[in-house]
Amino acid sequence: MPVLTRLIPSPVVVDIRPGALDDLAGVLADQRISSSGKLAIAISGGSGAVLRERLAPALPSAEWFEVGGGTLDDAIKLADAMKKKGRYDAVVGLGGGKIIDCAKFAAARVGLPLVAVATNLSHDGLCSPVATLDNDAGRGSYGVPNPIAVVIDLDVIREAPVRFVRSGIGDALSNISAIRDWELAARERGEDIDGLAAAMARQAGEAVLRHPGGVGDDGFLQVLAEGLVLTGIAMSVSGDSRPASGACHEINHAFDLLFPKRAASHGEQCGLGAAFAMHLRGAKEESAFMAEVLRRHGLPVLPAEIGFSVDEFVQVVEYAPTTRPGRYTILEHLNLNTDQIRDAYADYAKTIGS
Repeated sequence: MPVLTRLIPSPVVVDIRPGALDDLAGVLADQRISSSGKLAIAISGGSGAVLRERLAPALPSAEWFEVGGGTLDDAIKLADAMKKKGRYDAVVGLGGGKIIDCAKFAAARVGLPLVAVATNLSHDGLCSPVATLDNDAGRGSYGVPNPIAVVIDLDVIREAPVRFVRSGIGDALSNISAIRDWELAARERGEDIDGLAAAMARQAGEAVLRHPGGVGDDGFLQVLAEGLVLTGIAMSVSGDSRPASGACHEINHAFDLLFPKRAASHGEQCGLGAAFAMHLRGAKEESAFMAEVLRRHGLPVLPAEIGFSVDEFVQVVEYAPTTRPGRYTILEHLNLNTDQIRDAYADYAKTIGS
């Protein structure tokens, strides 16, 4: 009887611990990613310059490239600059989400593996097969290969502003709501669910939800970092963002599109969207618990806490389904009108304790 298996696209190296950055050169050499040290390292002009000064002595053969921002043009310029400079074993994206996404796109464009070295934990994109970049039409998602390695130094994470950790918490917790939406789409529309991807994303979210620690604890940061990496791998396994994106992310996208100059962080909006979406599907106790955890970590659970009125939030929720045509979530399922959304929000605010 044949044994049927499948290959899971995942990094060769996942190194998450205090001090991981100091061993970067050795890890890449030991894993045969770059035994020569010929690396193209993309950094920002701010914190990246400090890290360059720290790492350059251990990486004498590396070339350093300063990335202007998180746009498609920035990513193309990075790829072109690398082509002109020489030959490399791999590309290293050293920084936050914008730098890593630019490096992902550029690495794919020049046909090199990508090493993601995250300096904050703001969202689950650091290990995903997607590069999110601003373009002339607003923002686009571009399919790219998974990183070949992920390195997260918890000492560096603690030095970043705490708002980045909070954003990552909101993004991780939103997995729980996203999986419920996927299950709803399977029941109502016959959509296929990848059970492995769903399990990975759900457990990543649940681990963060139920961990007793806080944003300054190494144990909690370890679980959060692992959860964000697992979520990225879950998206690779399913070949889609479904494991991590449902009504929560539709609400996030609506905030960004309707109020681009006032929008909060990705994770703050996703966390709020997830708590509200859980309430909409009738899971009031779970919604209230999620809101309690979000509050404990300093994240918003009401629109006023990120500067929006109730009327504006109702507008966001009403607009949200248009942001992902074809995606079926609790928002599409209920198809609430303006007054129904307003009533649902009033009940949500009462349930979680406004």
